[in-house]
Amino acid sequence: MSLTCQVLGVSPSGYHARKARDVDTDRPRRRISNDALLVHIKAVHAESKGEYGWPRVWKQLLAQGIRVSKDRVQRLMKLHGIKAKTKRRFKVTTDSNHSLPVAPDLLQRDFSPARPDQVWTTDITYIW
Repeated sequence: MSLTCQVLGVSPSGYHARKARDVDTDRPRRRISNDALLVHIKAVHAESKGEYGWPRVWKQLLAQGIRVSKDRVQRLMKLHGIKAKTKRRFKVTTDSNHSLPVAPDLLQRDFSPARPDQVWTTDITYIW
């Protein structure tokens, strides 16, 4: 035994301590494989209709009893392109509360002129 420890460069007490730790833990270090975890991640993501990102997916996995680090969930989701839906925020394009003069409505909402080239109209399209 001491010759083996010398060859490996460990002390006999270190060898016995490590051996005792291995006996005490009857579970593998990584409980669930990446492939099996990915199945759970995809299920949680689909269940949320694609709205959950990695923080909520991770919390849901913990709630289901699957102990996994958030870094691992984040890494697997990024690796496989699983992303949360992003919601567009409402952008205000018109401010009616101002002190600027308002142009008069010369057509009075009548867009059918009596003859050609009498009334011109346009539309404003916002490009952001």
